[in-house]
Amino acid sequence: MATQFQRAQLIHNTNYQRNGLKAYVHALKKWNGVPTIDGPYCGVKHVQQQGSSSILKKIGAKLGGRAHVGGQVLAKKAASGTGSGEVPATDVESNAEYLAVVGIGTPVQNVNLDFDTGSADLWVWSTELPAATIRAGGSSHTVFDPSKSSTWKASTGSTWQIQYGDGSTASGNVGTDNLTVGGLVVENQAIELAKTLSTSFAQGPGDGLLGLAFVSTWSPPTLPFPSPFDPHRFSRQPILTIFQGSINTVQPKPVATPVENMITQQDIPQNAELFTAFLGSVPPASASSTSSTSTPTADSFYTFGYIDQTATNGQTPLYTPVNNSQGFWQFQSTSAKIGSKTVNRSNNTAIADTGTTLALVDDALCQAVYGAIPGAQQNTQQQGWVFPTSTDLSSIPSIQVAVGENFFTINPEELPFQDLGDGTYYGGIQSRGSLTFDILGDVFLRSVYAVFDQGNKRFGCVQRASNLAGGGGSGAGTGASGGRSGDREL
Repeated sequence: MATQFQRAQLIHNTNYQRNGLKAYVHALKKWNGVPTIDGPYCGVKHVQQQGSSSILKKIGAKLGGRAHVGGQVLAKKAASGTGSGEVPATDVESNAEYLAVVGIGTPVQNVNLDFDTGSADLWVWSTELPAATIRAGGSSHTVFDPSKSSTWKASTGSTWQIQYGDGSTASGNVGTDNLTVGGLVVENQAIELAKTLSTSFAQGPGDGLLGLAFVSTWSPPTLPFPSPFDPHRFSRQPILTIFQGSINTVQPKPVATPVENMITQQDIPQNAELFTAFLGSVPPASASSTSSTSTPTADSFYTFGYIDQTATNGQTPLYTPVNNSQGFWQFQSTSAKIGSKTVNRSNNTAIADTGTTLALVDDALCQAVYGAIPGAQQNTQQQGWVFPTSTDLSSIPSIQVAVGENFFTINPEELPFQDLGDGTYYGGIQSRGSLTFDILGDVFLRSVYAVFDQGNKRFGCVQRASNLAGGGGSGAGTGASGGRSGDREL
């Protein structure tokens, strides 16, 4: 265990280019949704196939007791206007905007991983891949070689396989090794070695993925043991119990995530069994480029085992309980505000997902958001909402979504996601289609400092200031909840 906590800095991927429609298709594929807005894609009757084609198909039929999985799957309309077919891999965003440097093994081999709170696997490019795949990756990938690590242990009989909604797959064998992240060394962390990768993965920028969703639950044992943080203080080591519906894909038995191992190994304090995410905001897309390759306006980082007080800017996180029964960071979000107008959303829930770029909400809220922006409309070619590039972002009414009983503003500079080159922006808030829950991805998370409190099963936020002078809404203040304040669990 490391003696000093530190930020796990994120790299802003300079090869990432924003494409709103591809990002939207990726989100629908990941969460098994179909669009309710007309455009190039549609839903078709699902024909059961072997394997899992999305996160929700893997975990079963329901999410949060309401979202029924099945019925329809996403398809692309035929160019002739009649019929439909599979969605090509080239239509789906396979790039990552943020990557983190993580060390594996002894001595440490550094790899760039995509941190994803919507999944629970930790897989990497490895020397078990075919030589042709490694050659095709060229210098853009670091390949982990377990034979060069003195602490590597193969897990005989354990395998993994991920199949994403676009048909891309990754699979291989499993072992354990030391994982170095955020100033911590996690021992015996399960590492999933890629033995096969589909073309879309081979063309992506990262060296794998680190999932930060839930795999397990904990309960205290009856026998205390000395705490490594204070040998004179006794604590109770958690007992790890794997969810039967775990979204981790290792077979025959799912494995714990790095954060879960940090907790069971007492790498992080009992009063801070959490991680946090601060995603640097990218300036609004310019009319001359659809790329977000400009430098973020703030450093991007994760922390493990502590809340970065600099990032809170003197504020106290406001929390709400999460329902992690399906492994996700899911919470109540039963209202929203557009300016002074409140939008009631009875029984609505949302999932905080760093692995989704956009913010997806129901059609009624989309209508309220874009109805407040002159010239905004649905674009059937983009299958989403667009608005004029001439819009004064600082004049947009504040857009606030509820996290439990507290409201947090999506800062106005996050609304223009892509300059389409036709005088309009592709909006960062889009329809969730057939999904019955919101997905609050990076467009939302860049406006807050997010606290994923795994030990207490709660999600918290601190509002971050807007980067625009005179930005709309409460972007420069704290989350608002009708007078509530302080560190409270709602």
